[in-house]
Amino acid sequence: MWAVTDSSPRLRRGWLNAHQRVVDGGLAAAVGAGSLVLLATYQGFAGIDDGVEHREADLLGGALVLALAAPLWWRRVRPVAGAVVVAAAALTLGLLQYAAPLAGVAVLLAGYAAGAYASFRPGLAALVIISLSSTSYLVWLGAVHPEVPGTDPASVLLNVLAFVGAWGLGRGMRNRRRYTDELVDRAERLERTRAAEVRAALAEERARIARELHDVVAHHVSVMTVQAAAARRTLGRDPARSAEAMAAVEHTGRDALAEMRRIVGVLRGPEAEPEADPRAPQPGLTDLAALVGQVGDAGLSVETEVEGERPDVPPGVDLTAFRVVQEALTNTLKHAGPTRARVVIRYLPEELDLRVSDEGRGLAAGLDGHSPGHGLLGMRERVALYGGTLTAGPRDGGGFDVRARLPLQEVAT
Repeated sequence: MWAVTDSSPRLRRGWLNAHQRVVDGGLAAAVGAGSLVLLATYQGFAGIDDGVEHREADLLGGALVLALAAPLWWRRVRPVAGAVVVAAAALTLGLLQYAAPLAGVAVLLAGYAAGAYASFRPGLAALVIISLSSTSYLVWLGAVHPEVPGTDPASVLLNVLAFVGAWGLGRGMRNRRRYTDELVDRAERLERTRAAEVRAALAEERARIARELHDVVAHHVSVMTVQAAAARRTLGRDPARSAEAMAAVEHTGRDALAEMRRIVGVLRGPEAEPEADPRAPQPGLTDLAALVGQVGDAGLSVETEVEGERPDVPPGVDLTAFRVVQEALTNTLKHAGPTRARVVIRYLPEELDLRVSDEGRGLAAGLDGHSPGHGLLGMRERVALYGGTLTAGPRDGGGFDVRARLPLQEVAT
Protein backbone atom coordinates (compact mmCIF):
# COMPACT_ATOMS: atom_id res chain seq x y z
CA MET A 1 0.00 0.00 0.00
CA TRP A 2 2.75 2.40 0.95
CA ALA A 3 4.72 1.52 -2.19
CA VAL A 4 1.74 2.40 -4.37
CA THR A 5 1.15 5.67 -2.55
CA ASP A 6 4.82 6.71 -2.79
CA SER A 7 5.12 5.94 -6.49
CA SER A 8 1.76 7.36 -7.61
CA PRO A 9 3.04 10.94 -8.19
CA ARG A 10 5.75 9.60 -10.48
CA LEU A 11 3.17 7.49 -12.28
CA ARG A 12 0.94 10.52 -12.75
CA ARG A 13 3.80 12.62 -14.11
CA GLY A 14 4.73 9.82 -16.46
CA TRP A 15 1.17 9.58 -17.75
CA LEU A 16 0.91 13.36 -18.21
CA ASN A 17 4.17 13.46 -20.18
CA ALA A 18 3.04 10.59 -22.38
CA HIS A 19 -0.35 12.21 -23.14
CA GLN A 20 0.50 15.90 -23.51
CA ARG A 21 -1.91 16.52 -26.40
CA VAL A 22 -4.75 14.93 -24.44
CA VAL A 23 -3.93 17.08 -21.40
CA ASP A 24 -3.72 20.28 -23.46
CA GLY A 25 -6.92 19.39 -25.30
CA GLY A 26 -8.72 18.88 -21.99
CA LEU A 27 -7.37 22.21 -20.69
CA ALA A 28 -8.53 24.05 -23.82
CA ALA A 29 -11.94 22.36 -23.64
CA ALA A 30 -12.34 23.30 -19.96
CA VAL A 31 -11.43 26.95 -20.57
CA GLY A 32 -13.66 27.11 -23.66
CA ALA A 33 -16.68 25.45 -22.02
CA GLY A 34 -16.35 27.56 -18.90
CA SER A 35 -16.02 30.75 -20.90
CA LEU A 36 -19.10 29.94 -22.99
CA VAL A 37 -21.16 29.30 -19.87
CA LEU A 38 -19.98 32.52 -18.25
CA LEU A 39 -20.51 34.43 -21.48
CA ALA A 40 -24.20 33.60 -21.33
CA THR A 41 -24.80 33.73 -17.56
CA TYR A 42 -22.18 36.00 -15.98
CA GLN A 43 -24.22 39.21 -15.88
CA GLY A 44 -26.50 37.98 -13.13
CA PHE A 45 -24.50 34.97 -11.95
CA ALA A 46 -24.62 34.72 -8.12
CA GLY A 47 -25.47 38.38 -7.95
CA ILE A 48 -22.05 39.46 -9.30
CA ASP A 49 -21.86 43.07 -10.45
CA ASP A 50 -18.45 44.28 -11.61
CA GLY A 51 -19.72 47.72 -12.64
CA VAL A 52 -19.74 46.96 -16.38
CA GLU A 53 -22.83 46.40 -18.50
CA HIS A 54 -21.76 43.37 -20.47
CA ARG A 55 -22.84 42.66 -24.00
CA GLU A 56 -25.34 39.90 -24.65
CA ALA A 57 -23.94 36.57 -25.80
CA ASP A 58 -24.01 36.07 -29.57
CA LEU A 59 -22.14 34.22 -32.32
CA LEU A 60 -19.31 36.77 -32.38
CA GLY A 61 -18.77 36.33 -28.65
CA GLY A 62 -18.80 32.56 -29.01
CA ALA A 63 -16.25 32.75 -31.83
CA LEU A 64 -14.00 34.98 -29.73
CA VAL A 65 -14.27 32.55 -26.81
CA LEU A 66 -13.22 29.68 -29.08
CA ALA A 67 -10.31 31.80 -30.35
CA LEU A 68 -9.37 32.38 -26.72
CA ALA A 69 -9.40 28.70 -25.74
CA ALA A 70 -8.36 26.81 -28.89
CA PRO A 71 -4.69 27.99 -28.92
CA LEU A 72 -4.18 26.32 -25.54
CA TRP A 73 -4.39 22.99 -27.36
CA TRP A 74 -1.20 23.68 -29.35
CA ARG A 75 0.52 25.84 -26.72
CA ARG A 76 3.54 23.47 -26.62
CA VAL A 77 3.90 23.30 -30.41
CA ARG A 78 3.22 26.95 -31.34
CA PRO A 79 3.66 28.82 -28.04
CA VAL A 80 4.32 32.29 -29.51
CA ALA A 81 1.53 32.19 -32.08
CA GLY A 82 -0.84 30.76 -29.49
CA ALA A 83 0.02 33.55 -27.01
CA VAL A 84 -0.58 36.24 -29.64
CA VAL A 85 -3.96 34.77 -30.61
CA VAL A 86 -5.04 34.40 -26.97
CA ALA A 87 -3.97 37.97 -26.16
CA ALA A 88 -5.80 39.33 -29.22
CA ALA A 89 -8.96 37.36 -28.41
CA ALA A 90 -8.91 38.48 -24.75
CA LEU A 91 -8.38 42.11 -25.75
CA THR A 92 -11.22 41.97 -28.28
CA LEU A 93 -13.58 40.36 -25.79
CA GLY A 94 -12.77 43.08 -23.29
CA LEU A 95 -13.13 45.99 -25.72
CA LEU A 96 -16.47 44.66 -26.96
CA GLN A 97 -17.51 44.24 -23.32
CA TYR A 98 -18.31 40.54 -23.48
CA ALA A 99 -18.31 38.75 -20.14
CA ALA A 100 -15.06 36.75 -20.15
CA PRO A 101 -13.68 36.37 -16.61
CA LEU A 102 -11.58 33.35 -17.67
CA ALA A 103 -9.71 35.41 -20.25
CA GLY A 104 -7.08 36.32 -17.65
CA VAL A 105 -6.53 32.63 -16.86
CA ALA A 106 -6.11 31.82 -20.56
CA VAL A 107 -3.61 34.67 -20.98
CA LEU A 108 -1.61 33.48 -17.97
CA LEU A 109 -1.47 29.95 -19.40
CA ALA A 110 -0.39 31.31 -22.76
CA GLY A 111 2.32 33.43 -21.11
CA TYR A 112 3.61 30.42 -19.20
CA ALA A 113 3.72 28.39 -22.44
CA ALA A 114 5.64 31.18 -24.21
CA GLY A 115 8.28 31.04 -21.48
CA ALA A 116 8.39 27.26 -21.22
CA TYR A 117 8.33 26.14 -24.85
CA ALA A 118 9.64 29.05 -26.96
CA SER A 119 13.21 30.23 -27.40
CA PHE A 120 14.19 33.36 -25.50
CA ARG A 121 13.64 36.18 -27.99
CA PRO A 122 10.31 34.98 -29.49
CA GLY A 123 9.09 34.12 -26.00
CA LEU A 124 10.05 37.57 -24.71
CA ALA A 125 8.24 39.19 -27.65
CA ALA A 126 5.11 37.17 -26.76
CA LEU A 127 5.37 38.41 -23.15
CA VAL A 128 5.58 42.01 -24.35
CA ILE A 129 2.50 41.55 -26.58
CA ILE A 130 0.53 39.97 -23.73
CA SER A 131 1.52 42.70 -21.28
CA LEU A 132 0.70 45.51 -23.73
CA SER A 133 -2.69 44.05 -24.62
CA SER A 134 -3.65 43.60 -20.97
CA THR A 135 -2.39 47.05 -20.03
CA SER A 136 -4.20 48.63 -22.98
CA TYR A 137 -7.46 47.01 -21.97
CA LEU A 138 -7.17 48.12 -18.32
CA VAL A 139 -6.25 51.68 -19.33
CA TRP A 140 -9.22 51.82 -21.71
CA LEU A 141 -11.53 50.33 -19.11
CA GLY A 142 -10.38 52.87 -16.52
CA ALA A 143 -10.98 55.72 -18.95
CA VAL A 144 -14.48 54.55 -19.96
CA HIS A 145 -15.57 53.21 -16.57
CA PRO A 146 -13.47 54.96 -13.91
CA GLU A 147 -15.66 53.47 -11.20
CA VAL A 148 -14.59 49.92 -12.06
CA PRO A 149 -12.07 48.57 -9.49
CA GLY A 150 -8.72 47.22 -10.62
CA THR A 151 -7.95 49.92 -13.17
CA ASP A 152 -5.68 52.10 -11.01
CA PRO A 153 -1.92 52.22 -11.84
CA ALA A 154 -0.99 49.90 -8.96
CA SER A 155 -3.47 47.25 -10.12
CA VAL A 156 -2.24 47.59 -13.70
CA LEU A 157 1.34 47.08 -12.53
CA LEU A 158 0.38 44.01 -10.48
CA ASN A 159 -1.42 42.63 -13.53
CA VAL A 160 1.71 42.99 -15.64
CA LEU A 161 3.85 41.46 -12.90
CA ALA A 162 1.52 38.45 -12.83
CA PHE A 163 2.15 37.85 -16.56
CA VAL A 164 5.88 38.35 -16.09
CA GLY A 165 5.82 35.88 -13.20
CA ALA A 166 3.98 33.26 -15.27
CA TRP A 167 6.44 33.74 -18.12
CA GLY A 168 9.40 33.53 -15.73
CA LEU A 169 8.03 30.37 -14.16
CA GLY A 170 7.74 28.79 -17.59
CA ARG A 171 11.27 29.92 -18.41
CA GLY A 172 12.57 28.33 -15.24
CA MET A 173 10.78 25.07 -16.03
CA ARG A 174 12.26 25.14 -19.54
CA ASN A 175 15.80 25.56 -18.18
CA ARG A 176 15.22 22.81 -15.63
CA ARG A 177 13.87 20.49 -18.33
CA ARG A 178 16.85 21.18 -20.59
CA TYR A 179 19.24 20.60 -17.68
CA THR A 180 17.52 17.31 -16.86
CA ASP A 181 17.65 16.25 -20.52
CA GLU A 182 21.34 17.09 -20.60
CA LEU A 183 21.95 14.98 -17.50
CA VAL A 184 20.00 12.10 -19.01
CA ASP A 185 21.93 12.40 -22.27
CA ARG A 186 25.23 12.51 -20.40
CA ALA A 187 24.24 9.45 -18.38
CA GLU A 188 23.34 7.60 -21.59
CA ARG A 189 26.68 8.56 -23.15
CA LEU A 190 28.52 7.39 -20.06
CA GLU A 191 26.56 4.14 -20.14
CA ARG A 192 27.43 3.62 -23.80
CA THR A 193 31.08 4.40 -23.05
CA ARG A 194 31.09 2.00 -20.13
CA ALA A 195 29.49 -0.69 -22.28
CA ALA A 196 32.13 -0.13 -24.98
CA GLU A 197 34.90 -0.36 -22.38
CA VAL A 198 33.40 -3.58 -21.04
CA ARG A 199 33.23 -5.02 -24.56
CA ALA A 200 36.84 -4.01 -25.20
CA ALA A 201 37.93 -5.55 -21.90
CA LEU A 202 36.06 -8.77 -22.72
CA ALA A 203 37.63 -8.88 -26.18
CA GLU A 204 41.07 -8.35 -24.67
CA GLU A 205 40.45 -11.07 -22.11
CA ARG A 206 39.26 -13.47 -24.81
CA ALA A 207 42.39 -12.71 -26.83
CA ARG A 208 44.55 -13.34 -23.76
CA ILE A 209 42.83 -16.65 -23.07
CA ALA A 210 43.15 -17.61 -26.74
CA ARG A 211 46.90 -16.94 -26.58
CA GLU A 212 47.16 -18.95 -23.37
CA LEU A 213 45.27 -21.87 -24.90
CA HIS A 214 47.39 -21.73 -28.04
CA ASP A 215 50.60 -21.82 -26.03
CA VAL A 216 49.39 -24.66 -23.81
CA VAL A 217 47.93 -26.80 -26.59
CA ALA A 218 50.74 -26.20 -29.09
CA HIS A 219 53.46 -27.01 -26.61
CA HIS A 220 51.96 -30.07 -24.96
CA VAL A 221 50.60 -31.59 -28.16
CA SER A 222 53.98 -31.15 -29.84
CA VAL A 223 55.70 -32.86 -26.92
CA MET A 224 53.13 -35.66 -26.92
CA THR A 225 53.51 -36.15 -30.69
CA VAL A 226 57.27 -36.52 -30.43
CA GLN A 227 56.97 -38.88 -27.47
CA ALA A 228 54.35 -41.01 -29.22
CA ALA A 229 56.51 -41.21 -32.36
CA ALA A 230 59.47 -42.34 -30.24
CA ALA A 231 57.31 -45.00 -28.57
CA ARG A 232 56.15 -46.28 -31.94
CA ARG A 233 59.70 -46.54 -33.28
CA THR A 234 60.97 -48.45 -30.25
CA LEU A 235 57.90 -50.61 -29.68
CA GLY A 236 59.31 -53.70 -31.38
CA ARG A 237 62.94 -53.62 -30.23
CA ASP A 238 62.68 -51.92 -26.82
CA PRO A 239 59.22 -52.33 -25.19
CA ALA A 240 60.45 -50.91 -21.88
CA ARG A 241 61.57 -47.68 -23.49
CA SER A 242 58.29 -47.51 -25.40
CA ALA A 243 56.42 -47.88 -22.13
CA GLU A 244 58.43 -45.03 -20.63
CA ALA A 245 57.63 -42.85 -23.65
CA MET A 246 53.92 -43.62 -23.40
CA ALA A 247 54.02 -42.85 -19.67
CA ALA A 248 55.58 -39.52 -20.56
CA VAL A 249 52.77 -38.95 -23.07
CA GLU A 250 50.23 -39.66 -20.34
CA HIS A 251 51.96 -37.31 -17.90
CA THR A 252 52.21 -34.54 -20.49
CA GLY A 253 48.55 -34.99 -21.40
CA ARG A 254 47.52 -34.72 -17.76
CA ASP A 255 49.59 -31.55 -17.36
CA ALA A 256 48.00 -30.09 -20.49
CA LEU A 257 44.49 -30.87 -19.25
CA ALA A 258 45.22 -29.41 -15.82
CA GLU A 259 46.59 -26.19 -17.28
CA MET A 260 43.73 -25.90 -19.76
CA ARG A 261 41.21 -26.41 -16.94
CA ARG A 262 42.93 -23.68 -14.96
CA ILE A 263 42.71 -21.24 -17.86
CA VAL A 264 39.14 -22.04 -18.87
CA GLY A 265 38.12 -22.14 -15.21
CA VAL A 266 38.35 -18.34 -15.18
CA LEU A 267 35.40 -18.28 -17.57
CA ARG A 268 33.42 -20.94 -15.73
CA GLY A 269 33.55 -19.05 -12.44
CA PRO A 270 32.33 -20.67 -9.20
CA GLU A 271 30.89 -23.66 -11.09
CA ALA A 272 34.36 -24.83 -12.09
CA GLU A 273 35.57 -28.18 -10.89
CA PRO A 274 37.81 -28.17 -7.82
CA GLU A 275 40.91 -29.14 -9.80
CA ALA A 276 40.28 -26.18 -12.12
CA ASP A 277 40.97 -23.59 -9.44
CA PRO A 278 41.37 -20.25 -11.29
CA ARG A 279 43.39 -18.93 -8.37
CA ALA A 280 46.26 -21.29 -9.15
CA PRO A 281 49.44 -19.29 -9.91
CA GLN A 282 50.41 -18.60 -13.50
CA PRO A 283 53.66 -20.22 -14.66
CA GLY A 284 56.83 -18.12 -14.72
CA LEU A 285 60.57 -18.43 -15.22
CA THR A 286 60.81 -20.21 -11.88
CA ASP A 287 59.04 -23.12 -13.64
CA LEU A 288 61.69 -23.25 -16.37
CA ALA A 289 63.28 -26.44 -14.97
CA ALA A 290 59.99 -28.33 -15.30
CA LEU A 291 59.58 -27.09 -18.85
CA VAL A 292 63.11 -28.12 -19.79
CA GLY A 293 62.54 -31.55 -18.23
CA GLN A 294 59.34 -31.96 -20.22
CA VAL A 295 60.91 -31.21 -23.60
CA GLY A 296 63.93 -33.28 -22.55
CA ASP A 297 61.66 -36.26 -22.12
CA ALA A 298 60.53 -35.66 -25.70
CA GLY A 299 64.12 -35.92 -26.94
CA LEU A 300 65.24 -32.27 -27.06
CA SER A 301 68.42 -31.55 -25.14
CA VAL A 302 68.21 -28.09 -23.58
CA GLU A 303 70.99 -26.14 -21.91
CA THR A 304 69.99 -23.23 -19.67
CA GLU A 305 72.06 -20.31 -18.46
CA VAL A 306 70.97 -17.55 -16.09
CA GLU A 307 72.97 -14.34 -15.72
CA GLY A 308 72.42 -11.81 -12.98
CA GLU A 309 70.35 -11.87 -9.82
CA ARG A 310 66.63 -12.31 -10.31
CA PRO A 311 64.82 -9.10 -9.29
CA ASP A 312 61.15 -8.64 -8.43
CA VAL A 313 59.71 -9.48 -11.86
CA PRO A 314 56.11 -8.32 -12.47
CA PRO A 315 53.73 -11.30 -12.88
CA GLY A 316 52.69 -10.31 -16.41
CA VAL A 317 56.30 -10.01 -17.56
CA ASP A 318 57.20 -13.28 -15.86
CA LEU A 319 54.34 -15.13 -17.59
CA THR A 320 55.21 -13.58 -20.96
CA ALA A 321 58.86 -14.59 -20.63
CA PHE A 322 57.86 -18.17 -19.79
CA ARG A 323 55.49 -18.35 -22.76
CA VAL A 324 58.19 -17.04 -25.12
CA VAL A 325 60.61 -19.75 -23.99
CA GLN A 326 57.86 -22.36 -24.17
CA GLU A 327 56.83 -21.36 -27.70
CA ALA A 328 60.43 -21.20 -28.92
CA LEU A 329 61.24 -24.69 -27.55
CA THR A 330 57.98 -26.01 -29.00
CA ASN A 331 58.92 -24.69 -32.44
CA THR A 332 62.39 -26.22 -32.10
CA LEU A 333 60.83 -29.55 -31.16
CA LYS A 334 58.44 -29.47 -34.14
CA HIS A 335 60.62 -28.00 -36.87
CA ALA A 336 64.31 -28.26 -36.06
CA GLY A 337 64.73 -32.03 -36.15
CA PRO A 338 67.27 -33.79 -33.91
CA THR A 339 69.18 -30.94 -32.31
CA ARG A 340 70.11 -29.17 -29.13
CA ALA A 341 68.71 -25.92 -27.77
CA ARG A 342 70.12 -23.24 -25.51
CA VAL A 343 68.15 -20.87 -23.27
CA VAL A 344 69.93 -17.78 -21.91
CA ILE A 345 68.20 -15.53 -19.38
CA ARG A 346 69.89 -12.26 -18.44
CA TYR A 347 68.51 -10.11 -15.64
CA LEU A 348 69.64 -6.57 -16.41
CA PRO A 349 68.97 -3.49 -14.22
CA GLU A 350 65.95 -2.33 -16.24
CA GLU A 351 65.03 -5.21 -18.51
CA LEU A 352 64.88 -8.96 -18.95
CA ASP A 353 66.83 -10.35 -21.92
CA LEU A 354 65.80 -13.80 -23.26
CA ARG A 355 67.46 -15.81 -25.97
CA VAL A 356 66.45 -19.26 -27.21
CA SER A 357 68.54 -20.79 -30.00
CA ASP A 358 68.92 -24.22 -31.57
CA GLU A 359 71.42 -25.92 -33.86
CA GLY A 360 68.95 -27.70 -36.13
CA ARG A 361 67.53 -26.86 -39.49
CA GLY A 362 65.60 -23.95 -38.00
CA LEU A 363 62.00 -22.89 -38.27
CA ALA A 364 62.39 -21.31 -41.70
CA ALA A 365 63.81 -24.51 -43.16
CA GLY A 366 61.28 -26.70 -41.36
CA LEU A 367 58.39 -24.79 -42.87
CA ASP A 368 59.64 -25.55 -46.40
CA GLY A 369 58.22 -22.35 -47.87
CA HIS A 370 54.89 -22.47 -46.00
CA SER A 371 53.58 -19.55 -43.97
CA PRO A 372 54.35 -19.69 -40.23
CA GLY A 373 51.55 -20.28 -37.76
CA HIS A 374 50.33 -17.96 -35.06
CA GLY A 375 53.08 -18.83 -32.60
CA LEU A 376 55.61 -16.19 -33.63
CA LEU A 377 52.86 -13.60 -34.10
CA GLY A 378 51.46 -14.40 -30.67
CA MET A 379 54.89 -14.10 -29.06
CA ARG A 380 55.52 -10.76 -30.70
CA GLU A 381 52.10 -9.51 -29.60
CA ARG A 382 52.68 -10.67 -26.03
CA VAL A 383 56.05 -8.96 -25.81
CA ALA A 384 54.78 -5.74 -27.40
CA LEU A 385 51.93 -5.65 -24.88
CA TYR A 386 54.51 -5.10 -22.13
CA GLY A 387 56.60 -2.61 -24.09
CA GLY A 388 59.23 -5.11 -25.22
CA THR A 389 60.66 -6.25 -28.54
CA LEU A 390 61.06 -9.68 -30.11
CA THR A 391 63.24 -10.79 -33.01
CA ALA A 392 63.29 -14.24 -34.57
CA GLY A 393 65.09 -15.66 -37.55
CA PRO A 394 67.66 -18.18 -38.86
CA ARG A 395 71.15 -18.15 -37.37
CA ASP A 396 74.32 -17.88 -39.37
CA GLY A 397 75.66 -21.39 -39.83
CA GLY A 398 72.30 -23.07 -39.19
CA GLY A 399 69.66 -23.18 -36.57
CA PHE A 400 67.13 -20.65 -35.40
CA ASP A 401 67.30 -17.86 -32.88
CA VAL A 402 64.56 -16.14 -30.84
CA ARG A 403 65.38 -13.10 -28.69
CA ALA A 404 63.07 -11.03 -26.52
CA ARG A 405 63.74 -7.95 -24.41
CA LEU A 406 61.14 -7.10 -21.77
CA PRO A 407 61.14 -4.06 -19.45
CA LEU A 408 60.98 -5.00 -15.80
CA GLN A 409 58.32 -2.34 -15.22
CA GLU A 410 54.91 -3.22 -16.65
CA VAL A 411 53.56 -0.73 -19.18
CA ALA A 412 50.39 1.05 -18.02
CA THR A 413 47.46 0.24 -20.28
